[in-house]
Formats: sequence, structure tokens, C-alpha cells
Amino acid sequence: MSAPHASSTPGDALPDIRDLVGIGFGPANLALAIAIREHNGRRAPGEAIRASFIERQDDFGWHQGMLLEGATMQVSFLKDLVTMRNPGSSFSFLHYLQDRDRLADFINQKSFFPTRLEFHDYFRWCAASFSGLVEYATEAVEVRPAGPAGAADQLDVITRPASGAGPQHATRTRNLVLGTGLRPRVPDGISTGPHVWHNRDLLHRAPELTVRPHRRFVVVGAGQSAAETADHLHRSFPDAEVCAVFTRYGYSPADDSPFANRIFDPAAVDEFFSAPEEVKQQLIGYHANTNYAVVDGDLIEQLYRTVYQEKVAGTERLRILNATALTTVEELPDGARAVVRSLTTGETLTLDCDAVVLATGYRPTEPAELLGDLAGECLTDGQGRLRVGRDHRVETTDRVRAGIYVQGAAAEHTHGITASLLSTLAVRSGEICDSLLLRVAEREVRAALATRAAAAVAEGVPAHRG
Repeated sequence: MSAPHASSTPGDALPDIRDLVGIGFGPANLALAIAIREHNGRRAPGEAIRASFIERQDDFGWHQGMLLEGATMQVSFLKDLVTMRNPGSSFSFLHYLQDRDRLADFINQKSFFPTRLEFHDYFRWCAASFSGLVEYATEAVEVRPAGPAGAADQLDVITRPASGAGPQHATRTRNLVLGTGLRPRVPDGISTGPHVWHNRDLLHRAPELTVRPHRRFVVVGAGQSAAETADHLHRSFPDAEVCAVFTRYGYSPADDSPFANRIFDPAAVDEFFSAPEEVKQQLIGYHANTNYAVVDGDLIEQLYRTVYQEKVAGTERLRILNATALTTVEELPDGARAVVRSLTTGETLTLDCDAVVLATGYRPTEPAELLGDLAGECLTDGQGRLRVGRDHRVETTDRVRAGIYVQGAAAEHTHGITASLLSTLAVRSGEICDSLLLRVAEREVRAALATRAAAAVAEGVPAHRG
């Protein structure tokens, strides 16, 4: 657990110590940055939390490859980065609308659900206020315990330019927040390539297909992103056939009814966290249809109408290959070849196409990939999952006193479905901020006790206990 004192470059003086370094600067850590700034605004300068963030992208961006025209959010605008924690915050979506001179126009829509494009612009509007705290185009490559052997009170976050060219840099911190988001999930045995890509790259890759000899796309998946991708390609390429491939019999509607939506309430996180493990699994199973592999009901009806109207017209461009599994994908010089198999008949079908789009979901980033040797100091449950406290801090051995916090799907098993969603970002950021403040107070108490003990020893007086 011991490590040499890190510095900005080898041999330099020790860097300033941060109270917090956040790895990743998506919506989760952006919400945390806002909570910290609002706390600092109420405190004297000496009581401020010193935080900085590291982001691999060149600028703030949130699922930019899926900012499809007309696609709306599945959560209310009131579940923005701040309102559930501080309704009067100047970083609310309503303040954003006022700043953009669209407040009255938005109200006249009579909708709780802005477009995804507008909500992304809201995120960027908030992120612009923190450009001085974020190292963009930078990736974290390692986290090391700092200081002499013994309990690691501090950590060194080792970074380098995202391009891979350039020296490494170390930032020392008392607390670390991992907000590294999700990674695309690609089916086993399939590799991405020029004509095979995950739907997260849809808007970046589809316009590049200027030569399309096959006039066909294959979209794999049954969730919201898959349905949106099929719809977008169908509308954007009117000369092409779009084959939607999924193992279900049909798209399943998302349950967004009022009572089911209570699973996203902040109070539900408390209840989920304290529930027995078997109850946690039951709740996730019961309410998986609020989030996983489900589609907005209006979009399902729109796609069905499209299929029916094309059948009437005798020009079927949107083909629903349900109860069908993708077996292999092969890159071709001018496209891709997908082989699919009917689950009911066993028959196979070969589809030569201009692109295969894998709308196959995401998986959480594994914290151990960054933590290195520190991962061995993180406690796990009987299933090898991180033990995460209610304040989102990873439980560690006594050898690590620095705080390690996680945001995102890595805490779903402890905090519920909302761990990877926007619904509780505002409240969660406040909880992490409060936890940081508590740790500051504990550190000050330990320092005061150590000072008293040292003074007592110097004076030859036994240190008072208790």
C-alpha cells in the first residue's frame, strides 16, 4: 500500500491536495460539481471543498450519437441536475430556459418532457460554468495510494492526454468519485468495424455511408435505443430497407405509470438499500420494465402503423424480424453480412447490408480497472460486488482512509435501478457532498486529537482519553 509521493511530473514539488477528484464529467459528476459550488457559496473561503474533474472527451457531451431529432426524454424536466435537492438553484432547467429566452414557449408546450437535444444543451449550459475545474481531453490511467506505508489518507490520480501522447500527471486527493458512466455492450463473438457499430455512434457513422450498394440496414435490439434507431434509419434513408432483429415477439412498452415510477423516488433508494438481498432482487425483477429493454408506447404504435401502412402499400421497408437471434456478423468490402436465426423454426437468413447497428445496451465500467492494487482493499459481498455505503462510498479495509465513491450502475445492487439513471442525480450529489463534509469534520477531529497527544507527550503528561 505504500507509494512514493507523487507530483505533477517526476521530481517536482508535491502538488496541492484536493478534497475531491472526480473521474468522468458526465451528468452525475456535473450534478456533484453544482452541489459543491452551492455549498461553497454558503461558506467562508477556508471552508470550501476543493474539487476538480477529469474527462476523456474534448468537451462536455452526453450520448451525442443518439441526439435524434424529436426524441424526447423519458424523465420529467423537474428531475434535472438540481431541483429535487434545491428547487431554487440557479442551475435548474427552468433557469436555463429563462436564460435562453424560451421559458414561456416551453410552458406553452404543456409537456414535462423536453427533447433529448434540448436537455443536452441544458447540460452543456451548466457544464460551461465549470470549465476551469475540468481537465478535458484527459484520461485517468491509474489510482495509487499516496504517502508513507500504513493507512492511505490520500490518493494520487495518474492522468495523461486522451490522445495517448504526452507526459503523465498526478493529482493528489483525499477523496475520489468514479463517475465513468457506461460502456457499449457488444454481443459475444461480434466485433465492431467500419460497417458494424454500436448505436451510440449512430449520428456520427450513418452520414458517412455515402455509398450504399445494399440499401439495407440491420438493427439488433429490442429497447428504446433500438426502436429509435430503426425509426431514424427508416426516415433518413427512404430508399433502404430496415430490418429490426430481436429475440422477443414484439417491442415491450415501458411502465411509466405513477405508482411504478415511485421506484425512482429518493425515498425508494433508502428502502432499497436497507432491504434484504432477496427483496432487492425481487424489486429489480418486478420493475425492470420501467427501464430495461422497453420502449415508449407512442413509438411502438408509430412503428406498428408504419409496418401496417407499408404492407397495405406493398412496399415493406420496415421489417420486424421478431423471435430472431443474431448469430454471426461479417465485414464485407462494401458493407456487412448478418446471419440471423428464427428461434421458433430454426431457419437462418443471411442479410447483406450497408451497416449492422448494435443497439444492445451498455455495461457498467468496472471500478477495479482504474483502482489497480487498491481494488484489493475494497470490500465485496458474497457475489464479488463492491460493498457500497448509503453515502455511495465504497467500503474498504482499514488500510485505506481516503474516500472512494461510485456513481452509476456499479451501485445498482445496493441503491437500486436509479443508480445509472438521471432521476436521483440531484439528491445523490447532495448526499455525496454531505458525506465529504462529514469526512472533513472527522479529519479535523483526528488532527486535533493527535495535536493534543503530541503536546501531552512533550510536556510529560499522559494524554487524556475520551
